[in-house]
Amino acid sequence: MEAQSKSTLSMRDISIEFPGVKALSHVDFNMESGKIYALIGANGAGKSTLMKVLSGVNSHYTGQVFINGQEVEIRSPKAAKELGIEIVYQEVDVALTPTLSVAENIMTNVLVNKMGKKQFVNWNNIRSSAGEALARLGVDIDVRRPVSDLSLAEKQMVLLASAARERCKFLVLDEPTAPLSNTETENLFKVVRFLAKEENVGIVFISHRLPELFEICEHITIMRDAQVVKDMDISPDLSVKQIVEFMLGRKFDEVYEKKTVAIGDVLLELDKLTEAEGRIKDISLTVRAGEIIGIAGLVGAGKTELCKTIFGAYRSSSGTVKLQGVDITPKSPFQAVKRRLALVPEERRKEGVIVIDPVYANITISALHKFLNLFRFVVKRRQFAVANRMIKDLGIKTPSETQILANLSGGNQQKVVVGKWLVADADVYIFDEPTKGVDVGAKRDIFKLIEDLAAQGKGVIYASCEFSEIMAIADRAYVMYDGGIVKEVTVSQSSEKELLYYSTGGN
Repeated sequence: MEAQSKSTLSMRDISIEFPGVKALSHVDFNMESGKIYALIGANGAGKSTLMKVLSGVNSHYTGQVFINGQEVEIRSPKAAKELGIEIVYQEVDVALTPTLSVAENIMTNVLVNKMGKKQFVNWNNIRSSAGEALARLGVDIDVRRPVSDLSLAEKQMVLLASAARERCKFLVLDEPTAPLSNTETENLFKVVRFLAKEENVGIVFISHRLPELFEICEHITIMRDAQVVKDMDISPDLSVKQIVEFMLGRKFDEVYEKKTVAIGDVLLELDKLTEAEGRIKDISLTVRAGEIIGIAGLVGAGKTELCKTIFGAYRSSSGTVKLQGVDITPKSPFQAVKRRLALVPEERRKEGVIVIDPVYANITISALHKFLNLFRFVVKRRQFAVANRMIKDLGIKTPSETQILANLSGGNQQKVVVGKWLVADADVYIFDEPTKGVDVGAKRDIFKLIEDLAAQGKGVIYASCEFSEIMAIADRAYVMYDGGIVKEVTVSQSSEKELLYYSTGGN
């Protein structure tokens, strides 16, 4: 397969509005094939909105788009695909059909065309072509496997193989490394470099993991408040701190100073907790009032499974969860909420919010009983009042409490997830990868919220594969490996290096 010829893409004076929101304001963006471009900005800056214009999702834009100097109209995803533009979203499940096989997902366009024309489908050829597309990227996945059985990293590779097979000219990757381990990220980078340098694809790389941009990208475009504020080549003189200051529009102190909080008696205790399917085994730990406990581990170590088992979303087969000495082992999330546990899940769009509902409904959904009148009807006026207070306290960027949640950026959606549990007023808060896909400013806001909870005497569990975050926010940490706890450390006496050592199986 020969590399494609050089192509150029130019977006000029792009603007777009949603109800009450100026999402893009006179934005210019240029790229050419064969190069990797970083596109970054704080949550709500407009970067994902700009790429959705390019991919045909946001069709009501004003401005012009040119490919190889020729003006084009991109008013639908179909039009974008026909022009050689593909996008891989952070929520990869949205773009895949989980009940179909890897081969069927990679070859979707071929199958649709054949079935539309009522042509015979040669399944051997379909599987062979899908296998060749994966092999071209150096990826080994059985094309007969259903997509529902794949890891997030494997699902991304399926999407990349599909895009490469369609001979795309320009590829947008929206937060591709957010759910990946270090090894999976390295494998992704190999594939991205191959597509850019060997297949001559122009790639836009959106990420909040700023250090990795220096490793993979050649050019950087920084957005703030719906506009481009900096557009330049990445050079050795450029630092992460400078990038953050361009993003936020102010000076930024890289060091996060943890607040000192009085730690009380044991609030939550797990005794040999084991999940029914064996995904976590014999987990024992304690959380004291006012204490932030880190759960450190790489992707696949069992952190999410532990959080969900504590919360009753996964059934336990043995062991107990005790709150203030009383066995409350939940058999369902409903029971967990009644017993004053709260979970901010990793997959916020799938499990933490209802994206088609307005902000006020999401913020108040966990405590609807607080907004009922004598006749058991929900009083919207009360919901609005609480929602507005939470919007102000959490710094949620939204034109109003009635804005549909899907129109908010990922970081602001995450703040809404946190806000709904603050309204519910739990005793123990469980955060599973709470800063995944959020910018450095929103990350500090989330840290402050968590510390405020601890200061109120709440117990906090903070699960993350970002060991720097564990070191910044936690008092103690338990390190997980292969579904079990292998080490407990006092954070002030530990290091990221030690957490990494035990999380990779060291003992």
